[in-house]
Amino acid sequence: SIIISHKLNEIVDISDKITILRDGKTIETLEKEDISEDRIIRGMVGRDLTNRYPERKANIGDVYFEVKDWNVHHPIDSNRVVNKNLNLTIRRGEIIGIAGLMGAGRTEFAMSVFGRSYGSQITGKVYKDGQEISVKDVPTAIKNGLAYVSEDRKSLGLNLIMDVRENTTLASLEKVSKNGILDKEKEITIAEEYRRKMRTKTSSISQNIASLSGGNQQKVVLSKWLATEPEILFLDEPTRGIDVGAKYEIYTIIEEMAAEGKCICIISSELPEILGMCDRIYTMNDGHFTGEVMREDADQESLMNLMTTEKERVM
Repeated sequence: SIIISHKLNEIVDISDKITILRDGKTIETLEKEDISEDRIIRGMVGRDLTNRYPERKANIGDVYFEVKDWNVHHPIDSNRVVNKNLNLTIRRGEIIGIAGLMGAGRTEFAMSVFGRSYGSQITGKVYKDGQEISVKDVPTAIKNGLAYVSEDRKSLGLNLIMDVRENTTLASLEKVSKNGILDKEKEITIAEEYRRKMRTKTSSISQNIASLSGGNQQKVVLSKWLATEPEILFLDEPTRGIDVGAKYEIYTIIEEMAAEGKCICIISSELPEILGMCDRIYTMNDGHFTGEVMREDADQESLMNLMTTEKERVM
């Protein structure tokens, strides 16, 4: 049997032999006795990676973003409640996480807050800097400073027949156009700016997005939303399908966004990622939050217990 995965713990646990590829070439093959996560990482990125996550230099301010009493029904079966009385806050410069098993309602919550792009019969209120804001549709949510990086970049985050330049400005076309006419020079300027900021590896901004690696595609998705100049970002599985070296680069970008005072919410199925990046963690099960834990008080076991409980626990 052959398994192909970026999840190193899986590979280490079940493999008898591991072949490492980098830049389309075979780097080396490790036998069972030589296999360890650190050894695999060295082969994948070409150097030792002493830390999987950047140092968190948190400068957290006051509560800036708040969702109150949020309820969402299924878009087709309106009798089915998908999110139940959710309350969430994010402070300036804070990275929060939402941890839950598949079907817990994490993505549905983020999408419903982002311009009601999921759900029906949505009730609740959204506040920014103490003032209630409208998120009645996606353009209004973007105008009010929200951004949502979807979990499926290929079908929801990118247009695969377009190039890097066109994908970068997709969510902010009003900035690169006048009276409905595209200003290509402005578009090139913005795309080049974010290519440099994100350290995106591409031959040029005219390169087709489908030919980029998963990590560089994700950088373009982040560029697209940062070009809207958001204040609150929901990042849904931001490193899914990305190798460990590119993950660290994405984590560094997220840390830099938090340092700029942005409010960030990471939704992730990888508990080490949640624990490594987030200052505060909400756990979710069956459409409601079951706990809220500070990073220093959390570990994988305690989070998993909260993710599988049926009732809310006061922490």
